[in-house]
Amino acid sequence: MNIFFTPNISGNTHTLDEAESKHCIRVLRHMKGDGLILVDGKGGWYHTVIVDANPKKCIVEIESKIEQFEKRAFKLHIAIAPTKNIDRLEWFLEKATEIGIDEVTPLLCEHSERKQIKNDRLEKVIVSAMKQSLKAYLPKLNNLTNFETFINSCNEQQKFIAHCQQGDKVHLFNSLQKNKSVVLLIGPEGDFSISEVEMATAAGFKAVTLGNSRLRTETAGIVAVQTVNVVNEI
Repeated sequence: MNIFFTPNISGNTHTLDEAESKHCIRVLRHMKGDGLILVDGKGGWYHTVIVDANPKKCIVEIESKIEQFEKRAFKLHIAIAPTKNIDRLEWFLEKATEIGIDEVTPLLCEHSERKQIKNDRLEKVIVSAMKQSLKAYLPKLNNLTNFETFINSCNEQQKFIAHCQQGDKVHLFNSLQKNKSVVLLIGPEGDFSISEVEMATAAGFKAVTLGNSRLRTETAGIVAVQTVNVVNEI
């Protein structure tokens, strides 16, 4: 099944942008009369049929629409320090989108090795993963945000910070409540600083562990995403 992303759909017909039109007609060899699935990134799932197989502006007729396609009863927001190797952050975004995530905030921390990112490339990774995994909701990617600014602006129902420092920590799996919004902080390779952990705790974040193994940043992010999804599915 081929899925095409187009964020603004209205009326009974729709024209794919040039990039999606070229991919549809030139690469996938679709022709007039072929059925396509369109998603708008906001929960809309559209069954359409090609009425003009133009490789620059492919026009489709909308036959039916499903609103809030596979909408989940919870929201997952991961704030994660970008890795020095940007490929690892892209890998995290791809896999997190496939598993299920709603929002990602790149986090600028005291020990951050990467202090700049370009959202354009990362957005493309997310869109591709959304289509590949047959999802109708596009995860929101925020701009790189300072740690203190971020923790003071969170309004999720459940707030967690995963860190490697000593202390009493419960596993994330045992800390979650189903069908509630979650935000979880994942630090850089050098972990969060002591002052950041204290700051987050004072702001209402609960310290949790993701297991006994010491994980890379992007691996910790995936473990967190999978854990939240599993808890909400059982």
